[in-house]
Amino acid sequence: MASEKAGGLPLEEELAAVAARMSGLLLSRETVDSVLELIVSLAGTTITTAAGAGVTLVDDGDGAPVTTSASGPLVRDADNLQYELGEGPCMAALAERSPMRIDDVATERRWPRWCAAVAGLGLRSVLTTPLVSEDGCHGAIKLYAKTPGAFGGTDERTLATFAGRAAVLVANARAYERASRFSEQFKHTLRDRDRVTMAKGFLMGRDGLDEETAFDRLLSLARAAGRSPAEAAAELLAPAPRGR
Repeated sequence: MASEKAGGLPLEEELAAVAARMSGLLLSRETVDSVLELIVSLAGTTITTAAGAGVTLVDDGDGAPVTTSASGPLVRDADNLQYELGEGPCMAALAERSPMRIDDVATERRWPRWCAAVAGLGLRSVLTTPLVSEDGCHGAIKLYAKTPGAFGGTDERTLATFAGRAAVLVANARAYERASRFSEQFKHTLRDRDRVTMAKGFLMGRDGLDEETAFDRLLSLARAAGRSPAEAAAELLAPAPRGR
C-alpha cells in the first residue's frame, strides 16, 4: 500500500532556508555533491517505503546521465540498467521533464526490458521526478521499493519538493562552473593579446617596422611554424638559451 502521510516534510523549513540562501550563490561541485547526498538521505528516510534513493545528473558536456548520489548498490545497479538499456522511468523523466511512477514492474508495459531486469534485483515500485530549473532539466531524483504499490500521491508531492531543492543546487553549481570556464578563457585571451602586442613592439624596435608590418611579420612567422600568433609571439619573446 502506498505511503500517504499528512503534514509537511521533516526539515522542510530548513531545506527551504538553505535553498533560499544558495539561490544567489555560485556553488562548487563538491559543495553540491555533499548537499545532494543529504537530500538523497532525507528523501529515503522521509518516504519510509523506499528501499533506496538516488540522484541522476545529466552531464553538462555530452548530456549522458550519471548517478552522482545513491543510498546503496541497489540504486546504482537499477540506474546502470537504465543507462545500458536506454529505457526506464528515470530516462523517461529526463526526456519528458515529467514525474514517472511504476506501481509494479511485474505489470508495467512501458519499459519491458528494464522492468524484467530489475525484477531480478527484487525491485517492484519506482518513483522519479526530474530536476528542472529555468536553465533546463539537470537530472532526476528517484526512489526504489521492493514492494508493489509502495508510492502514492503524497509521495509524489514530497519528492517534487526535494527535486525543487536539488534543482536549485545543481543549477547554481553549473553557473559556477560556467563562470569559472569563462574566467579562465578570458584570462587566456588577455594573455595572448598581451603577447602579440609585445611581440609587435619587439619587431618594430628590432627591425624598424611600423605596427601593421610588424603584425604581418608575426603572422608570417606563425604560419611558417604552424602555430598561432600568440604561440609565435611567446617564442619570439622567449629568452635566448645561454651560450649563444
